[in-house]
Amino acid sequence: MPKKKPLVVVTRRLPESVETRMRELFDTRLNDDDRPLSQAELVAAVKTADVLVPTVTDRIDSAILSQAGENLKLIANFGNGVDHIDVATALARGITVTNTPGVLTEDTADMTMALILAVPRRLAEGSTILTSDQEWQGWSPTWMLGHRISNKRLGIIGMGRIGTAVARRAKAFGLQIHYHNRRRVAPELEEALEATYWESLDQMLARMHIVSVNCPHTPATYHLLSARRLKLLKKDAYIVNTARGEIVDENALARMIEADELAGAGLDVFEHEPAVNPKLVKLARAGKVVLLPHMGSATIEGRNDMGDKVIVNIRTFMDGHRPPDRVLPSML
Repeated sequence: MPKKKPLVVVTRRLPESVETRMRELFDTRLNDDDRPLSQAELVAAVKTADVLVPTVTDRIDSAILSQAGENLKLIANFGNGVDHIDVATALARGITVTNTPGVLTEDTADMTMALILAVPRRLAEGSTILTSDQEWQGWSPTWMLGHRISNKRLGIIGMGRIGTAVARRAKAFGLQIHYHNRRRVAPELEEALEATYWESLDQMLARMHIVSVNCPHTPATYHLLSARRLKLLKKDAYIVNTARGEIVDENALARMIEADELAGAGLDVFEHEPAVNPKLVKLARAGKVVLLPHMGSATIEGRNDMGDKVIVNIRTFMDGHRPPDRVLPSML
């Protein structure tokens, strides 16, 4: 008698090739209209599924997990960050959590570098000139002047896979690499990047021209860039965030940019996604910030790689082995 396929509930639309492979391997329930599931729908999913495949748009908290059925043994997250999942509660209920690390690194680092270039050089603002109702009057020596990034100091918050990939790109553009991390990186990497380590985040922030947020969102990093810390930055400094919106106090950031206490920001993530702070939208229209709709990992190649990781995690788990990308509270 053939082995019964596990019921896998997928909460959002995934690349067609990934969905097709999941249908081949598992008893897979897809979300064809790609609408985020309501809390009631998530509860129904955890009550029936053997495996749940959520994304960052699904909040899998203790209230949801407390209603999970006995069959739910794996949450195979489609994404790297797991701040939307109560990992500790899941493990306490005997549910393994996995994610998809590594495959997003290069794509997110590319987008971070794009914002590091876009904000000081006013790229979005310049592009709007050609697509708005106002007519471009032509080149002028003093018009649309931005700032050179070469020889500026870049402070990277979080020197993990993505932070390191950002540093490699930034070094090639002539930026001086500084970083703050829970642990100092290997001396060989520090030497290769000519990077300066700061144990004190406050001390680093006060000296940087550009700050890139590349750490995960955890209870310890919520509003890590608080109003107090933002005030440590130079008036001509820029903030770039491609990690999670909750790491930066958005209201304080908007106030300071509006008051010319900061030069600007490039943001791909927001504190209350999909809602975007109206103050930030206003500043974007004024050309002071560049806003992107969480596009950091949005490449076809990256999404397919993420799907492959999810499938490997599910198959490994269902075969009775430890999945390669298991997440533990101690890792957060």
